[in-house]
Amino acid sequence: MSQPQLLWTLGLNHESAPLDLRARFAFASAELGQALAEVQAAAPDLPEVALLSTCNRTELYGLGSQAQQGLALEWLAKTGAVTSDELKQHLYIHTDLAAVRHALRVASGLDSMVLGEPQILGQVKEAVRAAGDAGTLGRALHQLFQRAFSVAKDVRTHTDVGSHSISMAAASTRLAASVFEDWQHTRVLLVGAGEMIELCAAHFAAKNPKRMAVANRTMARGAALAERFSTSSLQIGTLALAELPTHLHEFDVVVSSTASLLPIIGLGAVQHAIKLRKHRPMVMVDLAVPRDIEPEVKALPDVYLYTVDDLSAVVQTNLANRSAAVGAAEKLVDAGVAEFAAWQEARATFVPKIQALNEQAKEWQEQEIERVKKQFLTGGDASQANIDKALQTLARNLSNKFLHLAYKNL
Repeated sequence: MSQPQLLWTLGLNHESAPLDLRARFAFASAELGQALAEVQAAAPDLPEVALLSTCNRTELYGLGSQAQQGLALEWLAKTGAVTSDELKQHLYIHTDLAAVRHALRVASGLDSMVLGEPQILGQVKEAVRAAGDAGTLGRALHQLFQRAFSVAKDVRTHTDVGSHSISMAAASTRLAASVFEDWQHTRVLLVGAGEMIELCAAHFAAKNPKRMAVANRTMARGAALAERFSTSSLQIGTLALAELPTHLHEFDVVVSSTASLLPIIGLGAVQHAIKLRKHRPMVMVDLAVPRDIEPEVKALPDVYLYTVDDLSAVVQTNLANRSAAVGAAEKLVDAGVAEFAAWQEARATFVPKIQALNEQAKEWQEQEIERVKKQFLTGGDASQANIDKALQTLARNLSNKFLHLAYKNL
């Protein structure tokens, strides 16, 4: 007997798992399709699955049996090179309507490190696109995420959840300002050219520092970002990643967020930079998962190194002001969960009836086709007029049977 299919979520985030463990389960956008194929290979006949991966969370959303959920968990553990038991210590599992509620809260920014932050909605949409392209987004997950997008829009439109929040980018400038109060003498280096660095560029450029530069693997993309935020009073320069060790000492603030699988700024390079700076302090903010800056850098006495986890205390401000907004947002989530439950109930009621109707239709079709076959195979007149008459009788009989069934159920 087959096990019943349920919606479920397997995940780990900034609250359940430390940064170094989360880094083992980070997937770039280009890797999502392959990962989804691997999940379905590991859990045969798993009908639907989607994968969400951000700097703060990795989550699998699936429709399948409890056994398939277990196989998906084993795949996730193997991917992160940990045992299933080790992973379970940091994993949360939601099923049925609890999984629905979780998805709606994630898309609305209610489960984010930065309450109400807007980037998560785009990341969820990217996960849905990847699942759609991979052919793993079925009816249930499609309905779930469409509901999530609708609730997220309502939360942003009708509540103030995001109005008091501080983004990672804004938090980075605050940390830098706590060490370097005079921006006219502060030099800033941004490493990477993705969405997070773009946000940081906007915040730091607004401070009008003494100097600002972008270092990126692709020089053209780095140059485009630098040009976008340059002003008449601040001309942003560019560097190649290979030039970092040579120029690192020139900057007071370094913010890094790349998709590199290995650290790109090592302990030795920072030690050398501090020596050239004659031990003047540096603020380094590592917004990447996996890390861009070797964690040993944090032990250097003249370096203030912050990771995404360290920023948690900074971004969680104005909680009192947000409590009322969060309550309103949670009510919208409740309504979204109720709507999804109603859709599930309606589907559970009508799908079996539709399936039964299809089977009945097939049976009637076969009966009528057999009747017409017998009429002509037993020597009946196969003239065009008789063929037309037989087809009209077949169509009329099928129509009458369907109409009788409809009248009977009025």
